[in-house]
Amino acid sequence: MQYQVRTARITDAERIVTLLGSATSPVHMSGGVPRASGDLLRQLVDLPHAVVLVAESGRHLAGAAVLALRPSVRRGGFIGTIDILAADPAVEVVEVTDALMSELLRSARNKGCVAVEAAPPEDPAERDRWIENGFGEAESRIVRDLAPAGANRT
Repeated sequence: MQYQVRTARITDAERIVTLLGSATSPVHMSGGVPRASGDLLRQLVDLPHAVVLVAESGRHLAGAAVLALRPSVRRGGFIGTIDILAADPAVEVVEVTDALMSELLRSARNKGCVAVEAAPPEDPAERDRWIENGFGEAESRIVRDLAPAGANRT
């Protein structure tokens, strides 16, 4: 099946949130999808330091991806972080995510990124697929959540 990958529009935000609620996700999205995700996606669509993509087959939303850019003095340029890469389980997941990943990498190059990173998939077969796409193991990171105490994160 042929999938068209395009830049998301503001009107796609709720469709993307719905997809993420039921999608298979090669990139681990810990904690599920927060309720306010639609608002954040609408903001990211218009920001130059983010790329939000959708894959469609006809009018059916088959997948979605988000790439966030951040500067890195240590790496000497911008780093793209694949925050979301997800596909509807009812479609050809590998075909959709490969199409989205290809476009994410092209967009990252066009925006001047020196590297693209993502959380490693837990599934060994999925990890192998990422390695086939040029990704390699890298240093791990430690993270501190800055959400206010008691804030509902789901």
